[in-house]
Amino acid sequence: MSELKGTPHNSAVKGEIADIVLMPGDPLRAKLIADNYLENVVCYNTIRNIFGYTGEYKGKRISVQASGMGIPSMGIYSYELFNHYGVEKIIRIGSAGAISEELKLGDIVIASGVCTDSNYISQYRLPGLFTPSGDYEMIKTVTSVLDEQNVDYKVGTVFTSDVFYNESMSDLEDWKKMNVLCVEMESVSLYCNAIRAGKKALSMFTISDLPLEGVSMEADERRTSFTNMMEAALEAAIRM
Repeated sequence: MSELKGTPHNSAVKGEIADIVLMPGDPLRAKLIADNYLENVVCYNTIRNIFGYTGEYKGKRISVQASGMGIPSMGIYSYELFNHYGVEKIIRIGSAGAISEELKLGDIVIASGVCTDSNYISQYRLPGLFTPSGDYEMIKTVTSVLDEQNVDYKVGTVFTSDVFYNESMSDLEDWKKMNVLCVEMESVSLYCNAIRAGKKALSMFTISDLPLEGVSMEADERRTSFTNMMEAALEAAIRM
């Protein structure tokens, strides 16, 4: 695909996207990062309002692109970034719902491994269970930045679900028994795509919901208040 001039989901020409991409779920959060943190910004995608931008952060070329919501959407966009556009690393910067009682609104979680109720992994026809994990060197870099910034965080296993409005919260109670930290909706496809392509990925989250307590951030707060996570991801990206 050396002559790639776009896909059905991304209008970028090959070469317009940096080697490392930050991926929030929300397109407006991608725009917020591009507008407030990057210099010499170029918008390379607006198809389906999944905004993608490339610019410079402290002299390093970085892209930021939304993933949309859910495993299938992340699966499409991260697959194309890795396999069609030559992206080497993706950092997901998203929101999550706490499962662990040790987490509160605004806390940061880094996904070392992912559990799921999705059928996404079945496409690989593996003769057993596969547990996708984040890249260890990326985890080390991000945690080092957070330590320097004196920001608290937890590293551990997260749960990627197909379901946002679940009929029963008992499922989360079951995951809680296995010390799963939080629930989100994208990381299993990101991690699988990275591993299959021989690339690297990391998911980090800000806790926006306490589903077992019925507490949530407002939509605007989700988009604008994840400053610690976004700044840590940007600082880590220039060291990778």
